[in-house]
Amino acid sequence: MVKIAIAGGSGNVAQEIIDALVAAQKHEILILSRKDGPTPTSQQNVTWVKASYDDPDQLAQTLQGVHTLLSFVIEQDNPSGPVQKNLINAAVKAGVKRFAPSEWATSKLDHMPWYAYKAEIRRYLEDLNKDQKVLEYTLWQPGLFVNYLTAPYQTTTHIHQLEIPFDFQNRRALVLDGGDESRINWITVQDMASIVVKAIDFEGEWPVVSGILGTELSIAQLIALGEKVRGGTFKVERLEADDLKSGTWTASWMPKIDHPSLAPEQVAEFSRVGLAGFLLAISNGAFSTSDEWNRLLPDHTFTGAEEFLADVWRGKP
Repeated sequence: MVKIAIAGGSGNVAQEIIDALVAAQKHEILILSRKDGPTPTSQQNVTWVKASYDDPDQLAQTLQGVHTLLSFVIEQDNPSGPVQKNLINAAVKAGVKRFAPSEWATSKLDHMPWYAYKAEIRRYLEDLNKDQKVLEYTLWQPGLFVNYLTAPYQTTTHIHQLEIPFDFQNRRALVLDGGDESRINWITVQDMASIVVKAIDFEGEWPVVSGILGTELSIAQLIALGEKVRGGTFKVERLEADDLKSGTWTASWMPKIDHPSLAPEQVAEFSRVGLAGFLLAISNGAFSTSDEWNRLLPDHTFTGAEEFLADVWRGKP
């Protein structure tokens, strides 16, 4: 048993991983959150701490005895990433062995300015270990959750069901013109959480990049899979790259990106900007991931995207 700290523990992805850690019944879990935790918590070996991330010395005291620190902190409004820098400094001071910054998505960050803080933290960690290994860290890059393709049907406990431009419910999609061969790695939230739990028990050194390869599909293959599991032709609208870059694109519909980190008044604007960046990022290979943990944990059996989606959509109108 080791002590695991979760920063940003009230977030959706964090809660999925916390549940998987609790179910494993192996480790002591310390959850850091700006919000008040449940009182009392009903989860065994789980402690909530209402954290202020402004004081690295105080954070270092909180992190005493922690073996692995996983961050799910979102800093899209501050590209310099001060919260995670304080976490990193505190982790080093407290003697934390392993750290995972708030990644949990893409391999590349181009066209997604809301992820600027991730790029800064990547640089900060690389500089930290430039001359010698100060802190073992890894960048978790699972790609996209196949669970998003089941909207409006919930297939996770905590993940917010974001709308994305591949709408299986209404058999429609928005794609980049000429981008049919761009590839996306799809993985279930359940598989990702399971791999993270197993990685904590992994006795070797963590790789700097933690890719998890689920089912990689081209956009053309994804549309064909959608038509297969939904039993009908998709209406596909193709958007020009120049229009996406200039913000002048038009379509008959737009997915609503109402992420919990966004204020209600930000949703409409971000949905438009976010769609453009998302489609351009796909074309740049942002959601195509490597397979480090597939090779390190070869005994794990992944749920394929077709198997998962066919089961969810079977019998649905």
